[in-house]
Amino acid sequence: MGKEDRIVRFSVSLEQSLFDYIENDVLKTGYTSRSEFIRDLIRQKMVDRKWEKESECLGVLTILYDHHYNELSDKMVEIQHGHLLNVTCTLHMHVTHHDCLEVIVIKGSPAEIERIAARISGLKGVKHAQLSKTAVV
Repeated sequence: MGKEDRIVRFSVSLEQSLFDYIENDVLKTGYTSRSEFIRDLIRQKMVDRKWEKESECLGVLTILYDHHYNELSDKMVEIQHGHLLNVTCTLHMHVTHHDCLEVIVIKGSPAEIERIAARISGLKGVKHAQLSKTAVV
């Protein structure tokens, strides 16, 4: 193993209420260990910091929309084609006769990602939208 792969053990002191919170969350979410739970919290903090620094990041926009809504599909495609360098791929799924789910992967600065996501999310006919933020850290 390389130096960066070496496991380091350290102890942490917590108030009982914080420890109980972690124990309950570990059990509820199915983590196999407290260590992996804490590692994921730290990784999330690293992603958050990268977004704050305006570095190149990734966003996954998940939207549920009524595909019968007036020209909504065309408007979404137009926005995506206007950002060809940012929109890297999409996944489209038919949910019901009226509803579709679309997943759009967006790459770029956090401001660019949020701007594209807001334009698509704000279209009439979009029933639900959520942006998941991530980055290579």
